[in-house]
Amino acid sequence: MTPEQSRAARGLLGWSQARLGAKANLSEGTIRDFEKGRRVPLGSKLAIVRAALEAAGVIFLSDGETATGGLGVRLNTNRTQAATLRDGEAGIIENSEM
Repeated sequence: MTPEQSRAARGLLGWSQARLGAKANLSEGTIRDFEKGRRVPLGSKLAIVRAALEAAGVIFLSDGETATGGLGVRLNTNRTQAATLRDGEAGIIENSEM
């Protein structure tokens, strides 16, 4: 997984760096530094980040699978996704009439 793929995957999901960090049990700073190319997390941590994105429905594309022939990401359109929040994670309530 590249920093560009991580940023694109978060964009598809509407996730912040903090949310991805929470889903992968890593700090927001680790995600930020990786996506800015400052450092690459250890292989096991990078695998956890990728697994968190894949669990949310992101599919990682390898060379040649995109229109430009490079690496990429897309959402799995064959999967229904429910917004799941972990304990302590905040969500947004739509159309709340109090």
